[in-house]
Amino acid sequence: MATLILVRHGRSTANTAGLLAGWTPGVALDERGAEQAAALPGRLAAVPLAAVVSSPLQRCEETLAPLLAARPELALHTDERIGECHYGDWSNRKLSELSDEPLMKIVQQHPSAAAFPGGESMRAMQARAVDAVREWNARIEEEHGSDAVFLMCSHGDIIKSLVADALGMHLDLFQRIHVDPCSVTAVRYTPTRPFLLRLGDTGDFGSLAPRPARAPDAAAAAAADTETFESATEDGGNAVVGGGAGAA
Repeated sequence: MATLILVRHGRSTANTAGLLAGWTPGVALDERGAEQAAALPGRLAAVPLAAVVSSPLQRCEETLAPLLAARPELALHTDERIGECHYGDWSNRKLSELSDEPLMKIVQQHPSAAAFPGGESMRAMQARAVDAVREWNARIEEEHGSDAVFLMCSHGDIIKSLVADALGMHLDLFQRIHVDPCSVTAVRYTPTRPFLLRLGDTGDFGSLAPRPARAPDAAAAAAADTETFESATEDGGNAVVGGGAGAA
């Protein structure tokens, strides 16, 4: 079957503001996100793409714009099933405020039981995304052959849930996975099982370097802002809902 390249959208204005964007309209790439998107065509230059599929949200469409401009032969397909999780009443709220909600503990430790008020459950989010991938896999293979490669541009929680499915991991473990903005994750599907080829690859390993020591109040403030994965996980090992901003 086909090989799927999953690209998380570039860094957005909601990421840097510490907001859980969800389906909030008008969330665009910030300056760094635009730079990440501009670099994407070069990073994927050696990869032949049979198709490009996008979440309908603005930040994904903006991420793909330079790639589509560089490859005008590629048509853009939109699929709502790989759109962001419907966070309902949590949408567009500060992550630092949501950390005190009782539901957040469920989201972190037992996400298969988590359902957002006025939104959807995380199980439903994963199910629709997996259905979309499997249907697109079948379509791409039928139209382009079993060695074809196609790309989907989506969101942090969606990509993490797809990786968990590919690895045979229970959804309750998916918060152990992290993907930075504009990172590339690749899954090769076969008739019997998928293989994870890349996970959250940005080509930048600076975020793995030891972080400078900080005063306790500064560390707490950084964790509350959830601007990077490292600072978000310093306190209690919690993952950032919605993916966070990742390394700048």
